[in-house]
Amino acid sequence: MGDGLRTTKLYDWHVAQGAKMAAFGGYEMPLWYPAGPREEHLAVLTKVGIFDTSHMAVVLFSGSGGFDLLQLCFTKDLQRCIGKSNAPMSQGKCSYGAFLNDRGEVIDDSIVCQIGPDLYMAVVNAGMGGPISTHLTEHRGEGAVEITDLTDQLGKVDVQGTRAARIMLKLLVKPEQVFEGMPYFTFKGHFDAKSPYADTVRLTDGTPIILSRTGYTGEFGFEIFVASDCTTRLWEMILEAGKEFGTQPCGLAARDSLRTGATLPLSHQDIGSWPFVNNPWPFTLPYNADQTGFTKDFIGRGALESLTSPEYTYAFVGYDVRKVAVDEGNPVVLDRGNQQIGIVLSCVSEMGIGRHGNRIYSISSPDKPGGFVPRGLSCGFIKVKTKLGPGEVVLLRDARREIKAEIVRDIRPDRTVRSPMDLMLGS
Repeated sequence: MGDGLRTTKLYDWHVAQGAKMAAFGGYEMPLWYPAGPREEHLAVLTKVGIFDTSHMAVVLFSGSGGFDLLQLCFTKDLQRCIGKSNAPMSQGKCSYGAFLNDRGEVIDDSIVCQIGPDLYMAVVNAGMGGPISTHLTEHRGEGAVEITDLTDQLGKVDVQGTRAARIMLKLLVKPEQVFEGMPYFTFKGHFDAKSPYADTVRLTDGTPIILSRTGYTGEFGFEIFVASDCTTRLWEMILEAGKEFGTQPCGLAARDSLRTGATLPLSHQDIGSWPFVNNPWPFTLPYNADQTGFTKDFIGRGALESLTSPEYTYAFVGYDVRKVAVDEGNPVVLDRGNQQIGIVLSCVSEMGIGRHGNRIYSISSPDKPGGFVPRGLSCGFIKVKTKLGPGEVVLLRDARREIKAEIVRDIRPDRTVRSPMDLMLGS
């Protein structure tokens, strides 16, 4: 175990299973297991993968002032954030957005969930429970709200892939009741046995959990929150129930390639110390219908509205599996000349996709050509000073190679994340 690094309750299990461990966000976490990141990535696309995400932090807001505090500090307008109809936030619903500073820069991104009438939960990244709690405390004003940082007090396990529902069907008390009325970005239950919401979702051994239809892979699945001491038991129950489905433990490498293929950002890498605007995630800001302004006031709004020297973040897909390094801020140049226009933020090998003709297909695409086997493509995000459009070609360079990449709106097609529960139970 590395000096000064935290570990999750599953550290000993990871080491015993031969995981390649490394530092991430102040924790020693598995990068991959003996099967390797390629097989772990493909397992989520075709079967199911399980991730230890207990390094993530949770912050609770309780009290009548919680809603107003989130309206000020969180980018999403909680009065207009649910579904295509932009309904208000309500119990059992989740919303994805960010916490910004006064300069409009990202402190951290987050999923906020409403547990009860005056009880909210923000899921933030590793090591960010303290900074987000401090930020919120500084802005809570006179509102009646208690802010509780639950860092290292909870376990979190993600079950992601087409077989995820069938695994949980075997592990839940009254699973049909739990799954009823549970579309994407909703949740049920509570991890605290004393909570009035705890009895709504329990494992067959009586353990209360939060079961959330969210994740960081772009594929169907769940995030599960549980009391810290129950983490190992939960993990082992999932693996045992998932044997028949080929459940694969997955590390951070597969998590990174899956989230990138799903066109999802990594906080402090793809979003961070620059204005949170002109990127592939405009739905995280409270734009009005024609995107000419915002529907509420929030911290960072003034900086975003007064921006005079914009930069642009775009998703890209390469033409083969080769990638460039990103740890040196390697340049992006235009294909039509040698003009340097920006830097590469993320670049991974997405092994579940490939090109056929002028189109990108996924291994999961229902209309993929006969005999299609994805060879993998590089993909990721760039930050540039020049406005680009979909289909435009750029060159990405590092010290070893130069690769071509196409600007795209989306990366891995035909993702299953929004699939109906009934369909997934029958998969």
